[in-house]
Amino acid sequence: MMPGDKRDIIVVEDLVKRFGSFVANDHLNFRVSRGEIFGFLGANGAGKTTAIRILCGLSKPTSGKVLVAGQDVGTRPEKVKRSIGYMSQRFSLYEDLTVTENIRFYAGIYGLGPALIRERTAALLHRLELEHAADKLISSLPLGWKQKLAFSLAIFHEPAIVFLDEPTGGVDPVTRRQFWDLIYDAASKGITVFVTTHYMDEAEYCDRVCIMVDGRIEALGSPEELKARMGAADMDEVFVKLARKAIPRTEQV
Repeated sequence: MMPGDKRDIIVVEDLVKRFGSFVANDHLNFRVSRGEIFGFLGANGAGKTTAIRILCGLSKPTSGKVLVAGQDVGTRPEKVKRSIGYMSQRFSLYEDLTVTENIRFYAGIYGLGPALIRERTAALLHRLELEHAADKLISSLPLGWKQKLAFSLAIFHEPAIVFLDEPTGGVDPVTRRQFWDLIYDAASKGITVFVTTHYMDEAEYCDRVCIMVDGRIEALGSPEELKARMGAADMDEVFVKLARKAIPRTEQV
């Protein structure tokens, strides 16, 4: 993509984030297109969490240019937050509320009107085959359903970008694959998906992958490009070869 390409939904140029003498992000440069599934990988302490917090408008960069949905994260973080969805690796739904109550709660936060909430709630319950569980407490649902519902709520307001932080942790392989069907569906509708994962088979599902090592981008490209470049059979081998270069460090957020 050429600089300034209107397809760019995320633009990161020379991003640096320091905590005292510790450099969490060291001159990061990458762009993400609209509707792209972008994998952001790295071992613990590689700098992923710090970068994601900046992209979500929760932290300011020390230096560099970061635009998300056309907004500068350093000067207009609230505008950024209104353009994104986010699903944490720590389960974010309220266990003591029902499925429908959770939907209404998050829809209200997103500022959706009553008529639109009713329409989208019915569509969501049908799509996830959860009509029978509409009035059940979240605590009573299997983890896989919880994860799929949490993702659906992260994009309930139809954001330009959704950030997924290890969204499939702890679920079985079949549920993980079903979850990725939801990701593909969101991307087909133009939502950019920015995802972190520790499952290297999931990296194969991404359009492009960025691998962080010691706060820097060590590799960036499609899974096929990275495997060919590294002479690797799969993304797990790519990751292991790159991770061996890492120097033990503590990521600060």
